[in-house]
Amino acid sequence: MRYYTKERKVAMTNVSMTKARQDFTDIANRVIFGQERICIKKNNKAAFAFVPVEDVEILEALEDQIDVQAAKAAIKKGKFIDLKVLAKQLGA
Repeated sequence: MRYYTKERKVAMTNVSMTKARQDFTDIANRVIFGQERICIKKNNKAAFAFVPVEDVEILEALEDQIDVQAAKAAIKKGKFIDLKVLAKQLGA
């Protein structure tokens, strides 16, 4: 089964755990060379996904942006610990 997101026309293929075990190399090649996203299902429920490294890098960049925004908001509200105080608390 494939579905497409509204934001990006990227297909996600669902594969059972049994089939994934049998066809691991093929699945890996589809992700690596075809930039395909593959959801592995166990007992007919999504368990995990194989995605291209580029997708992971994008996700990590988004998480970094969220962290920076949260840090800036905390600083604005005065909810932060001075670096010297933190180092002392950590025993550094």
